[in-house]
Amino acid sequence: MTPQQASANLPGRIGEPVEFRDEVTVSVERAQIVAACRYLKSDCGFDMLVDLSGVDNYGTDPRFMVVYELCSLANRCHLRLKVSVAEDDLIVDSVTGVWRTADWHEREAFDMFGIRFRNHPNLKRILMWDGYPYHPLRKDFPLAGLPAELPETAVDAGQVQTAAMLGGPFVTAPGTQTSAKREPRQTDTAAERFDKKGAR
Repeated sequence: MTPQQASANLPGRIGEPVEFRDEVTVSVERAQIVAACRYLKSDCGFDMLVDLSGVDNYGTDPRFMVVYELCSLANRCHLRLKVSVAEDDLIVDSVTGVWRTADWHEREAFDMFGIRFRNHPNLKRILMWDGYPYHPLRKDFPLAGLPAELPETAVDAGQVQTAAMLGGPFVTAPGTQTSAKREPRQTDTAAERFDKKGAR
């Protein structure tokens, strides 16, 4: 079954599928995402959830989006679903009951964007520690990061030490060859670049 055929009777479909560069994208009502995913898996052969990710469309309403990348191995085709989520109601039903692999993907979207997934079996942070007050992949999160208190138990036990804000973590240095310089880092300010040139 092709993505176009699969989307014809898709529960909760909003508008017509969008095709771009041989990829098909369908917007789905938030309340219907589980029904849509069940239909696509059981009736249309989309047996693999390749990825699930959050998107921050900062400055628009609704601000957030959850994107589901589906694949039918038997039919060798791909389908993308999109669900819009308002900033003041960041909850989407979990699809872990359809694809177990959604577990970690949904936890990452929760951790990085703050999107909550209703009925998720274990919705807790996967990259940042419990109690971390920010969501690092939101577009209003600064590239240099924000200071936050580390868990007292980890600090007291000597398991972690505070990293400097300069030098990380979200901007890569392009065009460098050594692994140390390829690590993500904050870009220098204009004043710092001027000082480095002046020192040569």
